[in-house]
Amino acid sequence: MKPVDFGIIGCGVIGTVHLKSVQEVESVHVVAVADVREDVVRATAQSYHVEAAYTDADKLLADPQVEAVVLALPAHARTDLAIRAFRNGKHVLTEKPVALNADEVRQMLAVQGNLKAGCCSARFHFLEATQAATDFIATGALGNLRVIRCRAIAPAKPAPEKMPPAWRLSRALNGGGIMSNWGCYDLDYLLGITGWSLQPQTVLGQTWTVPAALASQVTPNSDAETHLTALIRCTNGCVITYERGEYVAAPADAAWQIIGERGSLSLEMTPAQGKVLNYHQASASAGVASEIIWQGDDSYDDLHPGPMGDFASAIRTGCSPQTSLESALIVQQITDAIYASAERGQAIDITSP
Repeated sequence: MKPVDFGIIGCGVIGTVHLKSVQEVESVHVVAVADVREDVVRATAQSYHVEAAYTDADKLLADPQVEAVVLALPAHARTDLAIRAFRNGKHVLTEKPVALNADEVRQMLAVQGNLKAGCCSARFHFLEATQAATDFIATGALGNLRVIRCRAIAPAKPAPEKMPPAWRLSRALNGGGIMSNWGCYDLDYLLGITGWSLQPQTVLGQTWTVPAALASQVTPNSDAETHLTALIRCTNGCVITYERGEYVAAPADAAWQIIGERGSLSLEMTPAQGKVLNYHQASASAGVASEIIWQGDDSYDDLHPGPMGDFASAIRTGCSPQTSLESALIVQQITDAIYASAERGQAIDITSP
């Protein structure tokens, strides 16, 4: 397969991660980078042997050698860039969260045309453990799905030496807090390993900002959530129970589980050494019997090459990327509904216009 010529807009932390990861991806060739900081973009281009460096994103988008772009900058700046990229005939892979809200995703879809578009919230799907779980669920061994569960809690820690970036807990810059930073990964993972077959319908959610006792650990005027919980009912009766938090007055906890009428699967989204996937099968004679269906190691270094290689393949073969804009829209609709439910104190129907 002929490598796809990419341009990367944004030479910050995540842009550099992309540049490092594509060194392992034969189907990707980065031919241009862009950043408003001239010293940074030129140093980046030199360090990673990139041919063209721009301080104006529109010049990169006009570069005829660039076939596809990666938008590696905060959420508030990406939607307009994506729309301009489509209008310049470029395929678009955007960082996560896909946008500030679902309306922005719809704006992108409206101008996408026949071009490919995807979101990096798909990162965890390229781990071997995730593929094993996806393949196993697809066999139907669990029966009709009843409950999909995720609880991921990061406890409060000592004061950091360096303050987190302001955008990380800013609704205006990032679309939200922990939901934008981690929630999009969680929902993408849970919906993706079930084949994007579930149709979320009703969302009841609650969010909380950083506890007052820990407010000094985040940037002043941070207004986004650090802890949330939600109940998401799908049209087939399956329910997603979800909780994610940081700066929480509780011990660390991480559990992902898929429960069906005939069996369940205990799994883990994040990379780990000695990871196992446990299948629990119910029978009238023996109750519940458990077995390991996969075990192995993975690391955070395994996360980043996947979206780029997958997206390049989608461009060359015409298939859909792991997380298309249409799939990312589902995740964003749930996110918007969690915020709306928390603000209004009532369940939100996301199937209504």
